[in-house]
Amino acid sequence: MTKKAIGLLLALFFLTISIVRAQSPGSVSAQDTAVAFTGEKTAWHEGFDRYDFLMDEQTFALTPIRATAEEQFGAAASPKGKIRCIIVVPHKPAPGNPWSWRGCYWDHEPQAEVELLKRGFYIAFIMCDPDQHWDVWYAYLTGKHGLAPKPAFSGMSKGGVNEFAWATNHPDKVSCIYADNPALYPESFTKLGELASHDVPLLHVCGSYDFLLEHHTLVVEDIYHRLGGRISVMIKEGPGHHPHSLKDPALIAGWVEDNVKPEGGVAPVMAGLTFEKSYYYSYNNSYRLCQPENTYATCRGPLFTDCYERYDVKTSSTWGITGMTIILPKKAAPGRPWIFKADRVGREAEPVDLALLAKGFTIVAAPVTEQAGPVRKQWDEVYQLLTSQGYSSKPVMEGEGAGGGEAYYWAIVHPDQVSCIYAVNPVLRSLQATAPLTDSLAVLAKAHIPILHVCGSLDPWYADNTVAVEKKYRQSGGHMKVLVKAGAGHFDALPAEPAPIINFIIESQKPAP
Repeated sequence: MTKKAIGLLLALFFLTISIVRAQSPGSVSAQDTAVAFTGEKTAWHEGFDRYDFLMDEQTFALTPIRATAEEQFGAAASPKGKIRCIIVVPHKPAPGNPWSWRGCYWDHEPQAEVELLKRGFYIAFIMCDPDQHWDVWYAYLTGKHGLAPKPAFSGMSKGGVNEFAWATNHPDKVSCIYADNPALYPESFTKLGELASHDVPLLHVCGSYDFLLEHHTLVVEDIYHRLGGRISVMIKEGPGHHPHSLKDPALIAGWVEDNVKPEGGVAPVMAGLTFEKSYYYSYNNSYRLCQPENTYATCRGPLFTDCYERYDVKTSSTWGITGMTIILPKKAAPGRPWIFKADRVGREAEPVDLALLAKGFTIVAAPVTEQAGPVRKQWDEVYQLLTSQGYSSKPVMEGEGAGGGEAYYWAIVHPDQVSCIYAVNPVLRSLQATAPLTDSLAVLAKAHIPILHVCGSLDPWYADNTVAVEKKYRQSGGHMKVLVKAGAGHFDALPAEPAPIINFIIESQKPAP
């Protein structure tokens, strides 16, 4: 065994002992009390205490040093055989001793770090690429000095390479990642699933002319969306690779502060089911002013829009087939209303469902796990499960296209267990039905189920599946409303504002006269 390997083992051993002692029963948690740093301190921006160290490359021993006056707030290159390490201490540490780990380029555009210091964060840095020395530095800060076990990461350009390289290999040791015009190693792209599965949120701030944007940030964004992770992107209009960050760092620091805290959501507890957690939010762009840069930025993701917790039932399928999907509102409305959705839930949130979540509705997508498609027994089990958990006994049936037909079918079979039907350009056929659905409209009318169709005037199914159905339903004594978007086809029928749809659904929750 080499001298370097022996040194690493000894360093990690003694630091592990420190962690165990700090977190042993009857002692104060390492995340409750920080151990003061020793050595010769200097002042960093706005008077924060800075401590510098040299780590021996072979033995991993840490020796306190004093930053020279010539370095000012920066740091000189490490001497041969040594690695420079820096920690800056807040005046008053925030609860849990949070910290941010700078991936590269110490003191370049440090305004976000200064703002985090004001909010009680420690700021750490090590002057080498991610390797065993990073592991020792992490263990030293968390084990010996009691900093939080999950730091935030901040990386600009090559700093993105470093932060993603270490974080994807240690996804259980990172709370969130702020990346600024970053690059990534190819292997880091393949490991993004590790970050998503550990619920690590990402924030990318980029210039619209950054040469790395298309093949790094936008690729990460696409992958992370597919994985169900939370990623927010802010693309400043006009800049290239520089300048990094924002002149006013409040938005960045606030995002970090919010995301070092554990997610507060509670997964559904339902006997016999396990869930995979992800998120449901809109990918739509917004445009906001950046001051004092006097430019605008294209913004999207959870930092800029409502974000809801999504839970998919895990199955034993080798092919990743999931069961029902549940999307939870921030706070359930009285009576715990819910949407029984006959369609699969995509990764990009739908405007109507987002508006319903904001009103306190739970979205529940019926499972489709069989080759035959929808299976009534499975859908009935979902209904029994939800109502046994205290949800409304009369959900809203929702479906688009062929999903509209399956929503109709379940309502026809269970007319006393439905509050209303909402369908977008419906195709009134069902894989579960043995007779035409339009032959059973009187069953729905007798149960006083209001129906809303939202259609494009050019939808090829409109005449037979909405116009004719509306006439027949009214003749049966039923109440039906149709919203038609002139000139729209099958895929763009929704109105610009979902308010008429939401009002219809909310009215349907009131007891029938």
